[in-house]
Amino acid sequence: MKSNVTEFVLFGLTQDPEKQKAIFGIFLILYLMTLLGNLLIVMTIKTSQTLGSPMYFFLFYLSFADACFSTTTAPRLIIDSLSQKKIISYNECMTQVFASHFFGCMEIFVLILMAFDRYMAICKPLRYTTIMSRRVCVILVILAWVGSCIHSSAQTFLALRLPFCGPNVIDHYFCDLQPLLKLACMDTYVINLLVVSNSGAICMVSFILLLISYIVILHSLRNHSAEGRWKALSTCTSHFIVVVIFFGPCIFMYTRPPTTFPIDKIVAVFYTIGTPLLNPLIYTLRNAEVKNAMIRLWCRKV
Repeated sequence: MKSNVTEFVLFGLTQDPEKQKAIFGIFLILYLMTLLGNLLIVMTIKTSQTLGSPMYFFLFYLSFADACFSTTTAPRLIIDSLSQKKIISYNECMTQVFASHFFGCMEIFVLILMAFDRYMAICKPLRYTTIMSRRVCVILVILAWVGSCIHSSAQTFLALRLPFCGPNVIDHYFCDLQPLLKLACMDTYVINLLVVSNSGAICMVSFILLLISYIVILHSLRNHSAEGRWKALSTCTSHFIVVVIFFGPCIFMYTRPPTTFPIDKIVAVFYTIGTPLLNPLIYTLRNAEVKNAMIRLWCRKV
């Protein structure tokens, strides 16, 4: 069935004019803080000679993915909060589906690489420098980019297969598979199964792998000194906080039947805007090396 819809209307977070003004101010500040925090980490790692370890190499790409991931949704939410008609064209909607899943999946894969890096550093310290060489790290990041592209292409292909011949109001603030499935004029049961087996499986399997890696790391800390245990535990705690606040909402959104709930938009705000904002705070406030490198960078610029 061919789609007759050439544009969609985004419902947004609310239709209340007063609340929309508050949304504009709040999310503009949050978005600017997200960009500032993540780009500051990118610049710090890029220019610092002391942050050359694989952990910071992966943190560079996590911050880059966070900045891009937030940019796929936040600017439109901010602009639409001041607009009477929140219209997005069909092509722009499909582009947003691709971009949000690409950078979201990239963040998942980089988190896995960071957990693998911590596992090698703590459990295999004698072989760490040999295994986690710069060449290996570059290859792993390239594989993460390729995997993200495959995932987002599959999601976009499913979205392109949906015919729209009636309502075109998306009860959300950005284009995603779940709200689009609700508008499609066809039986979406099979497509939803494919969405769950793609996005849902990636979220669940990645989350389980990360939990297993942290359990193994914590188990191996018994053989380390008190100082070594504390340092490793501090690093792993930061990673684990990021994992929980990102994967919790994602699993809620992408591992269920094709239904929508009023809380969906709030949950989506948390993992598309909240998590990219929290990541730089978690990694800088708990990491003295990054903070010192930022101070040196600031002093040089001043």
